[in-house]
Amino acid sequence: MRYLPLTDADRRDMLAAIGVESIDALFADVPAAARRDGLVELPLAMGEIEVERRFAALAAKNVAAGSVPFFLGGGAYRHHVPAAVDHLIQRGEFLTSYTPYQPEIAQGTLQALFEFQTQVALLTGMDVANASLYDGATACAEAAAMAHRITRRGKAVLSGGLHPHYREVCETYAQFSGLVVAAEAPMPGNAEDLARLIDRDTACVVVQNPDFFGELRDYSALGEACRAAGALLVMIVAEIVSLGLVKPPGEMGADIVAAEGQSLGNALNFGGPHLGLFAARDRHVRQMPGRLAGQTVDADGRRGWVLTLSTREQHIRREKATSNICTNSGLCALAFTIHLSLLGETGLARLARLNHEAAVATADLLAAIPGVEIVTGGFFNEFTVRLPGPAAPIVDRLAERGILAGIPVSRLYPGRADIAGLMLVAATETVTDDDIERLAAGLAEALR
Repeated sequence: MRYLPLTDADRRDMLAAIGVESIDALFADVPAAARRDGLVELPLAMGEIEVERRFAALAAKNVAAGSVPFFLGGGAYRHHVPAAVDHLIQRGEFLTSYTPYQPEIAQGTLQALFEFQTQVALLTGMDVANASLYDGATACAEAAAMAHRITRRGKAVLSGGLHPHYREVCETYAQFSGLVVAAEAPMPGNAEDLARLIDRDTACVVVQNPDFFGELRDYSALGEACRAAGALLVMIVAEIVSLGLVKPPGEMGADIVAAEGQSLGNALNFGGPHLGLFAARDRHVRQMPGRLAGQTVDADGRRGWVLTLSTREQHIRREKATSNICTNSGLCALAFTIHLSLLGETGLARLARLNHEAAVATADLLAAIPGVEIVTGGFFNEFTVRLPGPAAPIVDRLAERGILAGIPVSRLYPGRADIAGLMLVAATETVTDDDIERLAAGLAEALR
């Protein structure tokens, strides 16, 4: 079987038709630092059994999240996923379904997306939700771009509490959209006055709740300030389970909500795939990226589903599209929907309480260690601690002892000496009392 079916002559003809001199010219917009020069360092061809052995050896180098006390968060959280979720999404009709390009014959897919949208709208307290995006970071950037289109203004104000990955994706999008990003400096516990940064050119203010450092805030007053100035309030939720207890963005006056849905139905999986949630007010529905599945009745009055809104430009005139992210992470969205359906409203609230209780118990034990300070005020299931010295070597030392203690903030903000001692700690329902005690004992010993 040929895996490289094109000849050198074929490539020359294609390049000539496009009007470029080389394949490298096709990637001119990709920074040189992001390109690989040469082949990837991989072994040559192997038989199946050799490949299995090699991958098994590589996998054995990893520390699985469930095998040791686990307190990592930072935008990706370990939660228990019921066995029924994986069982159901592996049914053939779900596992192989994709974007409904012929929606009228994809009734099961459309119904699943409709139920998903309904759940997201209810969770966020918003009027309408779309059929999902890639992940929370790209959903955040899409929200800022949407605000840019709605207001026709050129500046997005980003909170210092916005996850750094989300901020970087927004900045990348802004390079090509004409949107200017004004970002506050990140600092835990900082009482930002974002309202003072709103001017006549502000399209939106982007905040995260709980923020990157775990801080919970009520942004109702900021929402009023945005409305008074003609700007939009964009709220980001990186830990969707928090909405089982926390006041939803819609009740704080958010105009657009972007969130990460990984926590429900989707395990960590070494970093993905994730699931972007997106919701907005009815009046902005025409500017929403992606698709909307709707409910209707057929000529005989039977219940059915349709693709209510899908900007046609996503398929043909791409330069006029609201977004060129055309996938809807359908399988991850389905897993989210099944997990949340199994929980129900009461179950989600109970799960959220378990998360908060675990985090409070963890914070109480850590705060009792000499030299350790909890710098986050109100939090859900994640908080920031300040250690008496750099956090990174402490985290490495504890990892060697089989305790994944947290994330050194310096890993995400390199070069910031003032935050070298900060560590993010997350505690979900999967954390046991023994895990918390081992973390506290290990940290106390590592600080001696």
